[in-house]
Formats: sequence, C-alpha cells, structure tokens
Amino acid sequence: MMKKMSMPTSKTSLVLFLCQIISALDVPLDLSQPPTITQQSPKDYIVDPRENIVIQCEAKGKPPPSFSWTRNGTHFDIDKDAQVTMKPNSGTLVINIMNGGKAEAYEGVYQCTARNERGAAISNNIVIRPSRSPLWTKEKLEPNHVREGDSLVLHCRPPVGLPPPIIFWMDNAFQRLPQSERVSQGLNGDLYFSNVQPEDTREDYICYARFNHTQTIQQKQPISVKVFSMDSLNDTIAANLSDTDIYGAKPVTERQPVLLTPTGSTSTKVELRGNVLLLECIAAGLPTPVIRWIKEGGELPANRTFFENFRKTLKIIDVSEADSGNYKCIARNTLGSAHHVISVTVKAAPYWITAPRNLVLSPGEDGTLICRANGNPKPSISWLANGVPIAIAPEDPSRKVDGDTIIFSHVQERSSAVYQCNASNEYGYLLSNAFVNVLAEPPRILTPANKLYQVIADSPALLDCAYFGSPKPEIEWFKGVKGSILRGNEYVFHDNGTLEIPVAQKNSAGTYTCVARNELGKIQNEVQLEIKDPTMIIKQPEYKVIQRYGQVSFECIIKHDSTLLPTVTWLKDNDELPDDDRFLVGKDNLTIMNVTDKDDGTYTCIVNTTLDSVSASAVLTVVARPNPPFDLELTGQLERSIDLSWIPGDENNSPITNFVIEYEDALHEPGVWHYQTEVPGTQTTVHLKLSPYVNYSFRVIAVNKIGRSQPSEPSEQYLTKSASPDENPANVQGIGSEPDNLVITWEPLKGFQSNGPGLQYKVSWRQKDVDDEWTSVIVANVSKYIVSGTPTFVPYEIKVQALNDLGYAPEPSEVIGHSGEDLPMVAPGNVQVHVINSTLAKVHWDPVPLKTVRGHLQGYKVYYWKVQSLSRRSRRHVEQKILTFRGNKTFGMLPGLEPYSSYKLNVRVVNGKGEGPASPDKVFRTPEGVPSSPSFLKITNPTLDSLTLEWGSPTHPNGVLTSYTLKFQPINNTHELGPLVEIRIPANESSLILKNLNYSTRYKFYFNAQTSVGSGSQITEEAVTIMDEAMASRQVDIATQGWFIGLMCAVALLILILLIVCFIRRNKGGKYPVKEKEDAHADPEIQPMKEDDGTFGEYRLFSFVSSAPF
Repeated sequence: MMKKMSMPTSKTSLVLFLCQIISALDVPLDLSQPPTITQQSPKDYIVDPRENIVIQCEAKGKPPPSFSWTRNGTHFDIDKDAQVTMKPNSGTLVINIMNGGKAEAYEGVYQCTARNERGAAISNNIVIRPSRSPLWTKEKLEPNHVREGDSLVLHCRPPVGLPPPIIFWMDNAFQRLPQSERVSQGLNGDLYFSNVQPEDTREDYICYARFNHTQTIQQKQPISVKVFSMDSLNDTIAANLSDTDIYGAKPVTERQPVLLTPTGSTSTKVELRGNVLLLECIAAGLPTPVIRWIKEGGELPANRTFFENFRKTLKIIDVSEADSGNYKCIARNTLGSAHHVISVTVKAAPYWITAPRNLVLSPGEDGTLICRANGNPKPSISWLANGVPIAIAPEDPSRKVDGDTIIFSHVQERSSAVYQCNASNEYGYLLSNAFVNVLAEPPRILTPANKLYQVIADSPALLDCAYFGSPKPEIEWFKGVKGSILRGNEYVFHDNGTLEIPVAQKNSAGTYTCVARNELGKIQNEVQLEIKDPTMIIKQPEYKVIQRYGQVSFECIIKHDSTLLPTVTWLKDNDELPDDDRFLVGKDNLTIMNVTDKDDGTYTCIVNTTLDSVSASAVLTVVARPNPPFDLELTGQLERSIDLSWIPGDENNSPITNFVIEYEDALHEPGVWHYQTEVPGTQTTVHLKLSPYVNYSFRVIAVNKIGRSQPSEPSEQYLTKSASPDENPANVQGIGSEPDNLVITWEPLKGFQSNGPGLQYKVSWRQKDVDDEWTSVIVANVSKYIVSGTPTFVPYEIKVQALNDLGYAPEPSEVIGHSGEDLPMVAPGNVQVHVINSTLAKVHWDPVPLKTVRGHLQGYKVYYWKVQSLSRRSRRHVEQKILTFRGNKTFGMLPGLEPYSSYKLNVRVVNGKGEGPASPDKVFRTPEGVPSSPSFLKITNPTLDSLTLEWGSPTHPNGVLTSYTLKFQPINNTHELGPLVEIRIPANESSLILKNLNYSTRYKFYFNAQTSVGSGSQITEEAVTIMDEAMASRQVDIATQGWFIGLMCAVALLILILLIVCFIRRNKGGKYPVKEKEDAHADPEIQPMKEDDGTFGEYRLFSFVSSAPF
C-alpha cells in the first residue's frame, strides 16, 4: 500500500526537507558503528539547589555504548556515592538532592564518555553550579534630604547571586515606581533622578531583587527621600530670623547637563560576538537632558539598533567585529550639553567554519576530517582520538594529522575510531565528535517502496531515495517502468539521492525508479508522484469602512483541486476570531453583526489543504463620530478675552475636521448654549473674545465626516467684570400708528450685550427741520415708546441709547421717522383717457400736492368698469377692476378691454393710511373689433346634389356685423382638396341651402363673420352628399349573381387542392418544381428557413388575394 507524503512548496520548507533527508544518511543502527553523542547538558549548567541534579548524556552506536564520567578531570566512580545513579541504557546521571544531598558538594566540571568496540565519544565539559539567592546585608540607611532641582542617585547594590538577579523598584503597596526621562533605573539597578521635584518626596523607595532559578524575591530596606522646595525653605528660614536679617534661599536654578553614569569623558567596553551590546548614559540637569547616540566614523547598524530606558540605553543585538568602534552619547538641554565616548571592542569565542563530519569508508578508501573554526583571538585547534590526545593515542598508519585536517589513506577495519576536534581561545571552546567507520556493505535504499508524493503544480517536487552502502553507491533515476535515465537541466540530483524537479508540471506525474549500485551490489525502488491543482482565492476580502453598529461581510471564494479537502480559517490580527456570536462564519464569507470599535483590524482568510496554503487579508476600519474632547482648561484670563485649550477625544478612525466652541451665560440664560466660534481639527487651543458681565462656561464639540461628538464637559465658569454698554439697540424706527402719535421701536440688547446690571434705554426725539430741543425719556424692559400729540405726518429725528449702572453706551446714530398718517385730502385732477385700440387705453392724471397726501405716497389706483356693450344695447352688472401704479406715476395702461363697449373710470391717490377721494368718473368708448367665430355651424338634409347649412351669430360680435363668408371645396378619395368656392351672405341670415353639388362627394366648409373692421375667426365642418340609387342597385346585383358566386367557389376549390398536394409532397421529402427551382439557386445555409417560411408563406398570400372578392 502506498504511503502518502505531501511536498512543501516554500523555499524555507525545501531547505528543512533537505536537512531531514541528509540526517537520514546516518549509518543504519543494525550495522556496526562508533558511538555518537545525541544529547548532553549545557556547558554552563546552573541548577536549583532544592531539586535533584540531572546531568544528561545520551548516545547511540552498534554495539550499544557504555558510559563513564570524569569529575574535575578524574574518574567519577558513581558506584561509591549512594546519592548518584545512572539511568538504564543511558549515561544520564541523577544526583539525589531531595533526600539529604547537598548541591554545593557536587559543584565541579563533569565530562561523559560513551564507548564501544569501535571507539569512544566524549561530551563537552559540563560545569555544575547551584544557583544562589543570598540575603541583603543589613545596613543603616540615612534619609536623603535634597534641594529641589538637584540630582539624586538611590543605590540598590543587590547581593551577588547566581545567576544575577533582576532588579526593580517598588513602593510599600507593591506598585512599581513610575519612571520617565527624569527618573529611571540604570543597568546596575540604581535609581537615578536627573533633577528632583517636590512630588518625589516619599519614604518607601524599595529595591527588589528577583532570583528566577530559586523563584525568590529579596527586598532592600526602604529608602526615604525628602525634597525641600524653595518656597518651604524660605518659610523655614524666615521663621528663625528677625525682620532685620537678610534671608532667602536662592530660587531653583537651571543647570546644564552632567553625566551621572558613566563618569569621566571616556570608558571602554568589551563584548562577545553574537551577544547583545548594552551602553548606558544617564545625565543630571535642569531642564531634564535629552540623550542622543552616535557612532563616530560610522552609522548605527540598521535593524539591530534599539533605544531603551527613554533613549538612555543603546542596545545592539547580535554584535559582530564590525560593530567595534567609538560610541558617543550626548546629553543636551537648553543650557548646554555633555558627552561621553565609549570605546567598544567586540571579541569572539570560537565559532565553526567547518565542523568535522562522520566519515564512512570502505576498506582501502581514502578520506579526510576537516575542523576549521574562527574567533577573536584566533582559536587553537587540537585533535583527540577516542577521547585521548592524538599525540599519545595508539598509532594508526592510515592517518596523518595536518593542522586542522586528518588525512586517511587505504583505511582498514581497524581504522574505525571517534575523533574529537577542540577549538579554544580565552573566551571559550568548541568540541565536536566525528567518527571514521570502515565498512563493506552492498547498497540499501532506506526510503519505503511505492511511497506516494503529492505536490502542487508549478512547485518543486523532491523525491526521496535515502540510501546507504560502502563504498558509497551511485544513484540513478528513471521515469516509468521502461524509461530512460533522467538527465538534463529540468532535474536536480542531490548527493543524498534526492531527485528534485524544480517546477513540477502536470506531465511530471507518474512512477519514478531510483537505482543504487556499488561494487558489492545493486538495488532499486519505485516512488509515485501526483500533481495537484493549486488552491486559489478567486474572490478576496476587500478593504471595508463601516460605521459603528453596522454590519459588514468579507468574501473569500476559493478554487481548489477536487481531490483535496480545503479548510477555511478566519483570523483577526493574526489571532483567532473573538468568541462572540456577532461573528458569523459562512461557507465563503465572514459576517460581523453590530460592529463595535474593538472589531477594527486586519481580517485574514486562510485556506489550507494537505499540500498548500493560501491567504488573503483585508482591513476593517470602524468609524464613528469622535469622542468628546476632555480636560478643558481656561488660561490667560483678561477682561475681554480668554484662552481655551482641550484634549481631543478619540477620532474613531475618521479625522476630526473642526472643533465647535459653544458658551453658556449662567447669569442671563442658564442652560442655553450659544455658538461662539469654530477652529480647524488640528487646533486644540483658541483665543476667545468676551463680553463684560457674562458668567461664561465653555464646551467643545468635535466634528468629523461621520458627525458631531457629544459636547465635552463644561469648563469652569468665568465671570467677566461689568462695563458700560458697547453698543446701542439696532433697527430703531419711528412710525406713527395714529395721525397724532409717533411710535418709536428698537431691538433690545441681549443679556450678554448689557455689559452690566441695570440695563435701560434713553429714547430721544425732535421734529426735523424745526429748531426744537431734544426730548428724552429713560425706559427699561421695553422695546417701544409712543410719543403722543404730534402733528400729522411730520418727520422726526430719533435716537435710542443704551445705559446701565456703569454708564452710557457710545452716542447713537440718528434715524428719521414720521408721525402717524391720515387719509389723503384731494383727488387727482385732469383725468384724460386715450383709446389706443379696441382692447387697450391709456389714462393720464395730474399729481396731487404732496401736502394733501398726509402720509407716504404709495401710488395711485385706477378704478374702471364696463358700462354696456354698444353692439347689444343691453346692460349687465360688471365688477370693477383696479390697477395700482406705484410711486408718483401720472399715467397708466388699461389692458384687456372689450371692443365696442362703453367704460367709466376714476383715479384715487393712496398713502400708508388708505385711499383718498375719487376723481370724477370719466367715460370712454372702445372702437369696433373683429368678431369671434360663429357660435355654431350645422349641416343637415344631405341629398344627391344639395346640403343645408345653419349657423349661430358670434358670441362676441365686437361691433356691427356686416356679413358672413362661406368657403367650401370637395375632397376626393385620396384626401386631396378640390377648387375653393366662396359665397358672401348677409348678416341677417342664419341658414343656407347649397345646390348643384356632386353626388356621393365629401365637402369641407369654412365659415366666419365680418364687421367693418374685418373678418373674425372661422369655424369648419365637413359633410357628404348621398350616393345615386341606380348605381347602388347595380353593384348589389353583380354581387348576388349566381355565375359570379360559382366562379369564386371554383377558384377557392382549386387553391385548396393545390395546398393539399404541396403538403403531401413536402412530408414525403419530395420537391415540387417551384421548390426545385428555388433550391437550385438558394444559399444552403438558409434553405431550411425558405422551406419553413417562404414556400408556405407564398400560398397563404395567394389564398388571401384570391379570396378577396368574397
């Protein structure tokens, strides 16, 4: 049965896979081989003194190796120590501490040896040290008295532990002390104050040391700090000196930076390659200095440089020799700077360039072991054989040592051994075991037979052929049962036997055969390769912006190989979806209901099969109205202005466009908020102008594209001082309501415009153009004052001035008003009418004297009405019509008059009070006009050659009718008009008989009336004379003759027979001659259409035409 193996597709997975295959080339455990150390404890092994010590040493080999130990360079006889045991089939030691043993007694350097008949492998030197967490030494701590602004260092000095403890500062409540640019902890654990402030005063600065190995925390005694501010120090001095003494502590003075650590101008630092380099600079100064780092003559390494502890610590990870150099820290404030240069030297413990690797040789073969390492200083290389320095090891004529290389020539089975390479310098050592195993073995293939590999199309395919043999077998690959050997650039053949197809296609699928052969034999193995379609996301999730509490969906529609079962997983910010019922995962979508702010993030759809994985992501941005601003603060208070600042609330993913500032006047309108101003969304302060005598509170509203935030909490109240009014009432008017009064009105000032208590108004007036003094009155709580006993409609100068308890507003401007109006006294004279035409007249009049108008002249009104129609001599009531002409106009047009009628009119002057008396009625007449159309036209009594016409007179004759005009003309069957005949008829006629007309003929008639002015609009009608009776009789006789009926029946029968014959021939597949003639010239592509539509269509049409006479 085939075993399935899925092939990784990424480059990283490919490398890992090849590494796994290489490790599979070890000597099979059923063959003799020297020991190999597979597991050991770390070189520097710190143990918990309360627990048993376990020193690991595991190895493999054939036969299974035996184990022994040395301690501090001498044999460690475990049988003589009851506390020490070795695990069965293992070299791992267990030292029993929990049953009375002491860890300190087993400190030392341990080394394990694994040995069998083919050699001995050794472990690293394992240094065993128990962890230590000593108590703090007792010391008497004096309180620290510090002047405000000075620097301070609180020393921790933790006990020396193994490993070193982790230091942190806390208070009595076990809360971490806050740190900042001003106060921070150094790498040595001390607490540094760049400058102390009064708030630093406290008695519980406690340094804690945590020892992770023993899970213990040690506490230093609390340290007390007392900060004396300058104000309190001056008060203390003043209390102890007489008035005549001169006293006073100096105020807090600013100071330029001084480095607290490191001291001096330069220092040195040595760090090992691969470690983390930490450099520190902490400075005193006021203001608090800012630290900056540079590397002299170079740049700080990108991607490996980090700044910690408020930039006081420079951290460079994975340092190399290239990071050596001078690093300068610069502390700067507004008064100056200080700097320190740290010279860094990067040394290196030994590291491998080429570590020796196991060597399998057949008898008589050659080989080499290479051991190359580097370091700073350069390490020395030494060789051991089976754990013994090679210089004193048993000689082997097949080997030769050449520095870092051992050369083997014509090896034999006795040449099998384990060699150790030791590379060491003052900073450490490396030890590596590599065996030489001399074997004679025919090839064997370790990969299971018929193994199934499945890969995605266009991905690399790696077909395994793990093998072993000595001498080393040659590997060949074939495709198919009888295929030829694989060669060419489309394949990669790895030394470990793996066949790589860099880009596997569909045609790459099939059976592949691996053949391994050496001089001792040959073996082959088959594996199977299947190529699958890649998984694709054909509809990816898209970026979404959604308002809070809305609903959003992400799509993830996939396409995959039908033989693979995909699983779809949704992630939020690369983590699992929240456990929330609002998240609904469908077959190909993710829906989020009732979206909240915490749903904001990146959503990823991951599709996994056993062979591949694809993903697509989209960002969800949840937007909402901004949160309200907060922390409103009033500063810069002046009598007429103030500064308002605030902190914006969260903009909720939609930038704030502007802030709206509102105010409340708690003195005049409590609870009512008014618009004050607005500023751009990038501004968080505003300078506001204020009015006197207002108790201000302010609030701020943030605005973004989604909407307005809730108002902020109100600011504190600010009451401005009282002042005299700045402005006077607006919209002052003087209009009389009666002929003998003057009503003065104004818009009262609003509460905040009063500028102080006791708001009143000084109302002043005097008659214009008369040498009178101003008359004044002071009123309150009103916006109107009535002056009585005034002359009718005379101009007055008026002014209204605001005042309060602190004084008057500026002098107001004057306005002109008038006392009350009365009705006009006289009518317009010399009224004249000029008739322009039958429907339009022009009227003229003389203006009335302005003094008689007794008010504001608004215009003139013309009243006119129709008295009677001259053509009918009948009177009827007609409503008056009124035309108003604005201003001082003295003429006007009267449109819409009726012709040939008698009219009357009069004219009146109009002011604000009303209309004056009417002028005498003026009579005028309109001339004749053309009449309207006759009221009706009827045509009756048609005969073969005559028609009778009747009509009604026009509804509006508009004059004296003189005659009627009749025009008519015949219309033939094609609607063409014949010659036009005109007849004039006397006005007193109402009917007419037209004779000598053609029979069975349609006529069109045109009829209108005339006055002396001209013809009116016409009315039209149509009528037909009747048919001749003899001709009608003959037509009926033909249609009823028997011979005619018989002929029509015969024709119909013939057509029916022809149709039946055609239908029968068509069903039998035959063609009638007409059809054959058509087919001879027809387009083959449209023949079916002609058969179905054309042929039968012709006969249907013929049948219809033939039957038409019926």
